[in-house]
Amino acid sequence: MADNSNQTAKKAGLFARLGRFFKETKSELKKVTWPNREQLIHNTVIILVFIIIMTIILSVLDFGFAKLFQWLTSLF
Repeated sequence: MADNSNQTAKKAGLFARLGRFFKETKSELKKVTWPNREQLIHNTVIILVFIIIMTIILSVLDFGFAKLFQWLTSLF
């Protein structure tokens, strides 16, 4: 019987902690300085350009290493 009351106390503590976590998270998100629309678009474009450049670089490297490996295996 003592086990059941102990588990109930732990569950209530868990829900109280979760409630406090979400309340504090909401409070912290209100303190954030969010970017305006222009900054958001500018940063998004920069990230997309970076991703495209990195994709091209990695694709070229992958193709080059594949050809190098093919050439090396054809020697033996």
